Amino acid sequence: MTSDTKLQAQTIKALIETILDKMGVLASVRFLENSNGLQFHIKTEDGGILIGENGQNLIALNHIVKRLIEKNYKEDKPLQFSLDINNYQAKKAEELRSLARMSAQRARFFKKEIAMQPMTSYERRIIHTALAEYPDITTESTGEVPYRRVVIKPL
Repeated sequence: MTSDTKLQAQTIKALIETILDKMGVLASVRFLENSNGLQFHIKTEDGGILIGENGQNLIALNHIVKRLIEKNYKEDKPLQFSLDINNYQAKKAEELRSLARMSAQRARFFKKEIAMQPMTSYERRIIHTALAEYPDITTESTGEVPYRRVVIKPL
């Protein structure tokens, strides 16, 4: 991690801590770098409130933090990062990968397309990535937001 990256990461961490403090949420924030950029892990007893129904509050918090950082780093390209609260995103991603594998098996067995439920772009990307290694399966996103979904097709 370069010193500039570390400085931006510290700035993002401080911003998250400030937002949580103003919300009256006791939490610890740490970050680590992975292939998708920085991942900020928030541990708190108030996870349910911060995550919200189907992760909507977490998505909103992530969006707010990103917009504030973009505003502060207009001249520089801000770092790619995401937030995770009590490992919610990690668990959700693993559930989606498992669902993708089961749906691919169904598509293969029945030799027909399987349309999944509507998903966010992040969730669809997880499905596409999970099934990219299957040589006999292809995936495609169809529909319009908010009803956009992944269709799994056997080759």
